[in-house]
Amino acid sequence: MKYIEKESREQLTLLPDCIEDYISENNPVRIIDAFVDSLDMYRLGFLRAVPGETGRPPYDPRDLLKLYIYGYFNRIRSSRRLMLECRRNVELFYLLGKLTPDFRTIADFRKDNGAAIRGVFREFVKLCVKLNMYERELLAVDGSKVRAANSDDNAYNAEILEKKLARIDGHIREYLSQLDRQDQDALEESEMTAEQIRSAISTLRERKERYEGYLAELGESGETQLLTTDPEARRMHSKDGFHCCYNVQTAVDSGSHLIAEYEVTNRNTDQGLLCRVVTGAKENLGTEVIETVADKGYESREDILNCVMNGIIPTVALKYDKYERLFQIPYEDVTITQDMRSSTRPDDIQACISAGILPDCYTGSNIEVAVQRKTELSCFIRDENGAVTCPTGETLSLVKTKGSNSIYANKDACRQCQTRCVSGKWFKRVSFGPHTKVVPTWVYGTPEKPLTKIPDDIPANPYNHTLNRTDYSKPKKVVVRIRMDKEKLKKRMCLSEHPFGTVKWWHGAHYVLCKGIEKATAELGLSFLAYNLRRAINIVGTERLIEAMRG
Repeated sequence: MKYIEKESREQLTLLPDCIEDYISENNPVRIIDAFVDSLDMYRLGFLRAVPGETGRPPYDPRDLLKLYIYGYFNRIRSSRRLMLECRRNVELFYLLGKLTPDFRTIADFRKDNGAAIRGVFREFVKLCVKLNMYERELLAVDGSKVRAANSDDNAYNAEILEKKLARIDGHIREYLSQLDRQDQDALEESEMTAEQIRSAISTLRERKERYEGYLAELGESGETQLLTTDPEARRMHSKDGFHCCYNVQTAVDSGSHLIAEYEVTNRNTDQGLLCRVVTGAKENLGTEVIETVADKGYESREDILNCVMNGIIPTVALKYDKYERLFQIPYEDVTITQDMRSSTRPDDIQACISAGILPDCYTGSNIEVAVQRKTELSCFIRDENGAVTCPTGETLSLVKTKGSNSIYANKDACRQCQTRCVSGKWFKRVSFGPHTKVVPTWVYGTPEKPLTKIPDDIPANPYNHTLNRTDYSKPKKVVVRIRMDKEKLKKRMCLSEHPFGTVKWWHGAHYVLCKGIEKATAELGLSFLAYNLRRAINIVGTERLIEAMRG
């Protein structure tokens, strides 16, 4: 029996093979081709979207974009490797029509079209929304560190530079002492020659001058770090130590596990990024109100309250509180109509909450809004040992002295207090004079347990002798409660960790090749687009995707 016979390399054919025949109907290359052809390259801002009338003809940006999407889809990020694939890959013969751009042309396209490539990611998100792949009910937000194109040795701060300068001065003094010993004919055999010593001193002085320039640059810029290879990256703490990184944020849909939005920052922590990321995801998904879940790294009371005021229902793991978050908001006497209450516009949501009314879009969520009034008169008491207790029995600590007065406070107790005695968001600070034992105060809300009563031998003073004197004219305040939801917090880990694991360790994007936030944003946008593309194929299939792109 013979083997299956193959064609001879020297065999001539009358009609050459068609490249179309090599690409199956469900090949992802067809989706990439249809998707890029459906884009408006000029509106997205790609360079050379319209060819010039004179000069050498450029490559069509559609072809280079197809090449990059194909490369990231198949874990090929290097421009040199993409150039090689253009010369031997049959799928790229089909996709590019046998074009073979140089690696510099390929690399410059990614470098020069950062904002436009991010727009391509958003266009694919909108396409998936059109196909109802996003549930648009719950987003899991998380951040991860991605290594920058900057070595740890080329990262400096003031402390490192000062140590290096001190070490260089010590070496210079040592070399100068060797020159002195040589002049006195006391040179040992193991020591360097005079010419070698002068060369070493010259090198050290050049290095010292460079480090002094870095130190002056830090002082002028006001930054705490200076990275010489990629100045926009930062040295951050990751799970395996301190490295030069970018902090990458993603918002993942709970139903499809598709990435709805991403952002590349050089912030060391995730604090203050929640509202910004989710707001971008809302724009991509075309929804006014959405719920989000995040870990305790996003603990920022200002940012969480900002989410509530802008149509975002936040569920953030508790870092300081125990059962729920309490926010104190000044009461505003505003007439709320039914249209305002049913609206999802941020202005109407803010007006409803400031008036103590829960908007309809938050009904059934973990957010509660209530109006509290000054109901009871209680007091702060200082005992003989100098310990101060508040109306609810919590102990206050001495924070500072001002003249002969002592100022007490307990920030943690005020944060979780259900019946606070201040109308704003700040914690209580109580001032005791040298002979003061009792400081009366009004308490907002209905206490769950009896409050501290004013001693009979102290006259009841309706005014509050504290550092929060503006409370006298505010008989009402609004309290916003956000309850903890353990089930959603457990669900978060299954949602946000998987995309990062896939993109960083399967696609190989645990480090970036480009320098600068904009270029790193483009590079990671291609990785996240490739992730969404593969997941969309698994959800709806090739035919339906191509039909939606051409429809």
